[in-house]
Amino acid sequence: MKLVKALVVTNKHKLELQEIDKPTAAPEKVLIKVAYCGICGSDLPRYFEGGVHAFPQVLGHEFSGVVEEIGEKVTQIKVGDRVAVAPLVPCGTCENCQKGEPAMCTNYSFIGSREQGAMAEYVAVPAKNCVKVPDSLSLKEAALVEPLTVAIHGIERINISAGADVLVLGAGTIGLLTVLSLRAIGVGKITVVDLNDKKLEVAKEIGADEAVNPMVQTLEDYYKENSSPEAVIETAGSSITQKQAIEFVSKRGKVVYVGTSTKDVVLDPETFEKILRGELEVTGSWMSYSAPFPGYEWETGLRYMSTGQVDVTPLITGLYQLEDVAVPFDKMVEPNSTAIKLLYSINEEK
Repeated sequence: MKLVKALVVTNKHKLELQEIDKPTAAPEKVLIKVAYCGICGSDLPRYFEGGVHAFPQVLGHEFSGVVEEIGEKVTQIKVGDRVAVAPLVPCGTCENCQKGEPAMCTNYSFIGSREQGAMAEYVAVPAKNCVKVPDSLSLKEAALVEPLTVAIHGIERINISAGADVLVLGAGTIGLLTVLSLRAIGVGKITVVDLNDKKLEVAKEIGADEAVNPMVQTLEDYYKENSSPEAVIETAGSSITQKQAIEFVSKRGKVVYVGTSTKDVVLDPETFEKILRGELEVTGSWMSYSAPFPGYEWETGLRYMSTGQVDVTPLITGLYQLEDVAVPFDKMVEPNSTAIKLLYSINEEK
């Protein structure tokens, strides 16, 4: 059996470069020679806190690559195809899957957390999870399609009218991709809020109209001089911004929660009553899938990038090798880190 390099979480805060057996393509799978793999915020607790389903675990679910081998039952993908890969592996048989709601699957697997991920030279994935990358798009950019689909899915959870004012809370990767997606669909004024000035600069560079650092100007003061947004997209996952989303949206406004909570969210009676008195539309967004699987979000994301409607290159702030092991993980959690999307460059596109 041939061995290939992979980054393996073997314990809490322990990431090792190992040689593992090279995967093979089962009948309905394909073998991907990984080009680029990004580090997601959800990968941080998997490494730093050992938050994986079992040890050892190869991480990595934001990736692109080239098909090297196909299973005997695969017909829609061929060797040599350049692809991005949807990491969710729905069971296909539960009630939610049967209803065309794969993200609601009750018995799913997930590449990079429940099965081998793409922080490796090779990974085997279901052929149905592969989306062909247009020739005009680099595999480096295509590695960002998974988080881009999360942003697209989030804003598609509500109906945003053309020209609407939108507030984006959080300027991390998903927040910035939300800005790009909102600009692509033609909204009006976009205001972005974050505590990191460097990320706010990037937000302005890619299409935000206003950037607010609450340490410099509170949202209370900002909205004394500006009209309330018709929609708020919360991407930070902070208990503070989750409350602010309700506080600052306009009456009859819409709130989408994309960021994952890490602390209790407490709403005082006055804030909660804004939902009632303002007849707010409040919803959540989970992952980025629809039917037919993996969904319109994936084709849309690749089309946005390949046509130039969305340029993700300003968000790529570092390239690393597998031999760098945990260096980019540590970079992401530095105080006031300027890292946005860090990628492992594994088998670079020539």
